[in-house]
Formats: sequence, C-alpha cells, structure tokens
Amino acid sequence: MKKIAVLLSGCGFLDGSEVTESISLLIQLSQSGVEYDCYSLEQSAALTSHSNSENALSSQQDLMEMSSRITRGKTSPLLNLDPSKYDGLAIPGGYGVAKHFSTWATQGSNCTVNPLIQKTIQDFHSQSKPILAICIAPAILAKSLESFDKDLTLTIGNDPDTISEIEKTGANHELCSATDFVTDRINKIITTPAYMYEAKPHEVFLGIQKACNEFIEMS
Repeated sequence: MKKIAVLLSGCGFLDGSEVTESISLLIQLSQSGVEYDCYSLEQSAALTSHSNSENALSSQQDLMEMSSRITRGKTSPLLNLDPSKYDGLAIPGGYGVAKHFSTWATQGSNCTVNPLIQKTIQDFHSQSKPILAICIAPAILAKSLESFDKDLTLTIGNDPDTISEIEKTGANHELCSATDFVTDRINKIITTPAYMYEAKPHEVFLGIQKACNEFIEMS
C-alpha cells in the first residue's frame, strides 16, 4: 500500500489550510486505497476573522491544534516526519502556506520558507519522490527548490502577479484551469490551482481529484 505525507498549515483559508482543498485531497487518497499521515508545525500564529477578512483577531492559533480540526485529531509534529517512510508529499493551499510556512504573503519571491518546511520539500525531492501542491502551495515549492532546478514547471492558475513572482524564482509557470492540473514529470511535481480561482467546490474537487490520481500513479 502506498503511503503519503500531508502537510497542513492550520484550519481555514485565511490563516491555515483551505478546508475544501484539504478534505478533497484526503477523500481522494482514501478512496484510492492510499494510506496517509498528516503533519504540521508546532508553532503559534495569528488568527484572522473568517466572517470579516479585514479583521485580525487578537488570539493565536497552534498550527497542529488547528490542523487537527481537519484530521479528527490525527496530526503529528512535522519534526517527526521521516521522508524515507513515504512515497510522496502533498500540500493543500490556504493562506497558512503563505503566512506560516513562509513569508510569501508579504514578500513574494523574496520570501523565506520555514526551515523545516523547506527541508521536508527538499528531502522528498532529493529522494525523487513526487510532490503534489495545491492552490498557492506551488509558490513555496518554487522557492524551496530554487537552487535545485531552474526548469521546474508548475501552475497556480492565471493570476498575473503571482505568476510574475513565481517566475522570479527561476521556475516556469503554465496556465491552467481550476478543473485541471500540470505535471512536471522530470521533477515529479504535480500542481493544480483550486481556489486560486473563484471556483465552485465541485470544480476544486475535480482538479484535485485529477491531480491526485496523477500523483498516486507517479508515487
């Protein structure tokens, strides 16, 4: 049985992992008979109001605690992840990726990626294991693998500003709809835009389903 590691950045699209994207991924992995474990960082981060996105909340969230809302309590510290025990790595989107896994939200291509997140991505890549990235998550792949591959190909959809920043890392961007995906077979990278578009839930699921099937086959 194939086994996949999933990285979650909290719970909620404005300050964590996007819920529909995360659940779509886990459903497709489960339906395909793939075993998976979910991981997150042991750190606190600021919460954002989901009823009024302009309001930052005074409270903090623990990323593992919030991620466990999605996994029904089954989230492990990323520090414990051993890439040699898995066949691939999957990263749902959500602003948690751009705010907590990295500083992409404020610095774009000049961002820094959390050292443990970057090491995890680089370790899977170095072991020639496929990586599936959804929504904005491809951006931190481009940054984390900046020194590895100048011919990395991925997608976040069709947002011009984000595409421009991704291309500054040396990666190639390919336009793609929410219901489709892009595969870089040389680097074993599979990406799909999901909610980088104003997409409907079933469109997001369809894109993730297609990308996940490709990911599973490659793993």
